[in-house]
Amino acid sequence: MSTPRRRRSHSPCLQFVISILALAAVALTTACGSGSMSTPSSPVLSGNTQVTLVLSGTANDQLTEFDLGLQGISLTSQSGKMVSVLSALQRTEFIHINGGIEPLVTVNIPQDVYTAATVTVAGAGFTCLDFTAPDTLDSSTFAYGQTPSANVTVNLSAPITITGDAMGLSLNLLVAQSATYSACYDPNAISTYSITPTFNLAPMAFSSEPTSPENGKANGFNGQVSSIDAANNSFTVALPMTENTRTVSIASVSSTTYQGIDNFSALAVGTFVTVDGAIQPNGSLVAMRIAVEDTTALQMMTGPLMQVSAGEPALVLWGRQQQGTGEDVGGGQYFSFGNAAFRISGQLANLQNLPFTPAFSSSNMVPGQNVYVSASTLVTSGGFPYTPASTVTLIAQTIDGAVVASSNSGGFTTYTVDLASYDLFPMLAVQPGQAALLTNPGEVEVYVDNNTQQLNSQPLAPGSTLRFYGLVFNDNGTLRMDCAQVNDGVAETPQSNASQQNLPEKGQAKAVRVRNFGRLR
Repeated sequence: MSTPRRRRSHSPCLQFVISILALAAVALTTACGSGSMSTPSSPVLSGNTQVTLVLSGTANDQLTEFDLGLQGISLTSQSGKMVSVLSALQRTEFIHINGGIEPLVTVNIPQDVYTAATVTVAGAGFTCLDFTAPDTLDSSTFAYGQTPSANVTVNLSAPITITGDAMGLSLNLLVAQSATYSACYDPNAISTYSITPTFNLAPMAFSSEPTSPENGKANGFNGQVSSIDAANNSFTVALPMTENTRTVSIASVSSTTYQGIDNFSALAVGTFVTVDGAIQPNGSLVAMRIAVEDTTALQMMTGPLMQVSAGEPALVLWGRQQQGTGEDVGGGQYFSFGNAAFRISGQLANLQNLPFTPAFSSSNMVPGQNVYVSASTLVTSGGFPYTPASTVTLIAQTIDGAVVASSNSGGFTTYTVDLASYDLFPMLAVQPGQAALLTNPGEVEVYVDNNTQQLNSQPLAPGSTLRFYGLVFNDNGTLRMDCAQVNDGVAETPQSNASQQNLPEKGQAKAVRVRNFGRLR
């Protein structure tokens, strides 16, 4: 089994930790449009509009995690007035919402035409993984304790008119433009990097119809039930955060599907849930699906598999999201799965129609797959004894790749997608001592049918780079995805050399080895 080790990089002044401390606010205002919108056909702008701001991410597969502390968000009107949208620190991770959305805040904003926006970022950090032969898996986290205002950019494609009773705004992090580093692993333990958070801000529409693809669906939304309103068939969930936890209200309706529990009455405070829902104008969700993977769990963690041992029932998971009692560990976490129940997320309802047999088990899971692990305890020793997993569930993930071929099979169109070399599937497949092997880890067969939501403007055809969201299976050595959603892709990031670039607030950070995962026993 390979020997992964985790190295944490430091900024010149401050060490980054997963729970970044809130520091002094700084601001950047980027003017992206101007001119009066007052024309005979323009709406009369008076009073306030209820605005729900949602977060999204646009990323290729180069980074495993990207954390930001959003400290402040404001809008500037055409007359120069500034309006606060967010004034309290909120932590968020953007890779798990690559191609998706997540509600952040709902506020009342004066109706006006806004031509610029400011985002203040406190701590920021990104993580990459790198397998260095013959048997070492490294993780490096590059971070700022406070992000300089000059490093932050907010793009508006056109002035935003805030009007009506309610509307939505989407704040989308362009991940590839937001992080630059010379190398994930440097044999001299010196890396040069820069964090330049770059956002697109744009209006988005909400619909009262939960099944409408235009109304803003939050898929695979994880949280822990914090309160229940039985009279109104609604409940509140706290998001997986270690501090400044935000909550979201979720309503159950007659069409809501339950998985793992029978109905609304089976929910209890403390239960971990996964929700697919439609974001409403007030920031709440109308649930289309409510899933409970483990009714007795006290811990949950989601993220990509890093290692699966061939010698014993043990795995290492990179925890992007963690929630429950006990210590926040983040990063790589050991689990033993000898007594775990293996499951497949019920998010996609067409598994039985696939032209292959979708399966996920202890014998065919592979590094790179996205999983949800539940447990009743959490062992933080970093080695044996490992945390015993209660359930291991295959969940949806986003891959970014170039379409090289297509064919038809039954009611599906199959697209052959080539992955970049830094994608976790090809990178981690070369580790020794694995339980299951892939024939061609740099390639995924993606299955698209009439249920697939196609949000892409690029053609879904050979020659296009696209992002695909769905369940990835190991079918006897071949990676196959049951695709739920298609988005425009992100170009492959070439190997950069930040030390040769004139980047703002560059850091020369020494990578420190803080954990030696060792060989799985």
